[in-house]
Amino acid sequence: MDYTAKLDAALNRLHDEGRYRTFIDIERTKGQFPHAMWRKPDGSQSPVTVWCGNDYLGMGQNPVVLDAMHSALDATGAGSGGTRNISGTTVYHKQLEEELADLHQKEAALLFTSAYIANDATLSTLPKLFPGLIIYSDELNHASMIEGVRRNGGAKRIFKHNDLADLRAKLEVDDPAAPKLIAFESVYSMDGDVAPISELCDLAEEFGALTYLDEVHAVGMYGPKGAGIAARDGVMQRLDIINGTLAKAYGVMGGYIAASDRMCDAIRSYAPGFIFTTSLPPSVAAGAAASVSFLKTAAGDALREQHQTQATILKLRLKGLGMPIIDHGTHIVPVIVGNPVHTKLLSDMLLEGHGIYVQPINFPTVPRGTERLRFTPSPVHGPREMDALVRAMDELWALCALNRQELSA
Repeated sequence: MDYTAKLDAALNRLHDEGRYRTFIDIERTKGQFPHAMWRKPDGSQSPVTVWCGNDYLGMGQNPVVLDAMHSALDATGAGSGGTRNISGTTVYHKQLEEELADLHQKEAALLFTSAYIANDATLSTLPKLFPGLIIYSDELNHASMIEGVRRNGGAKRIFKHNDLADLRAKLEVDDPAAPKLIAFESVYSMDGDVAPISELCDLAEEFGALTYLDEVHAVGMYGPKGAGIAARDGVMQRLDIINGTLAKAYGVMGGYIAASDRMCDAIRSYAPGFIFTTSLPPSVAAGAAASVSFLKTAAGDALREQHQTQATILKLRLKGLGMPIIDHGTHIVPVIVGNPVHTKLLSDMLLEGHGIYVQPINFPTVPRGTERLRFTPSPVHGPREMDALVRAMDELWALCALNRQELSA
């Protein structure tokens, strides 16, 4: 076996399809986000404005968060020193879990190193706790949910995206006595559409199913205190398990579930992804707790309002240019290009000619033919940054149309 040749063939396929992912080396400067420095392959530097980051509210630069992290670092040192079970649980981890349980009005919360791990570990562990469990999963659920459902060894049913009739049909044909769980997201990050959470909870109650909601792209940004779409819609108490992240609106890193005491205790006790993973550094937990606490306040309300305003303005301006955007009323602003080569071309021209960094989104993250640039405006993207982006898109869209015709010929 020529292993190197196999690796080359696999990578060349991505290059040939225009789907090879290029990492842009950027250096954020404290207090300057969304502005950063792009370190080019030749060693030179150039200023860029980041338009595709997940630090949705700029909390990664907030002094409240930084001060909490500095204090914890000075008090405890760098790492946690172990897994949660073996010396890796500190007062900072417990404080963060208490903040998260309070946020979602649940009895408990359980902290993981990422929301990906939280989804994977929880969904793959549930069949151990409920033998014979059938999981009904929305077809557009995140890769972490798909992986957790796939690995659990139990029965699964994939229902059409946000399709209540299809879900009902699948629930009706299964054994009424079998344990069931319906897994879905609140805000789907590629199109920005929202799940019919109340109606999904209705079906869960009718068929005796548990509910599992991923609020990763909503926590901090929607609802009272930033508790998410379920809180905004007044249905948070109907959810059995809520998954969230600390790496997007909260500006730090980590993930969690919020649920009943018994549920969190059972996942804590049975999930390998929790048991055998070194816990987050205390400084990270402290920063995340400070961020969650801050975004529960009136100052958090103001940031959420600014965030929605900026997203609305950008969508209106891009629509005014005739751009094919998807608008479901959330903060996600996808511009559909429809071809991986053309999407990468537009991304490169924005970066190299205008200092605007937005990463191309290609298959398998989105279906073929829906390749896109996904913009994530924030309260720290002001009028100057907005004007520069709109002017650049206006200039380059027509140029890319000509290039698309040439490449298609």
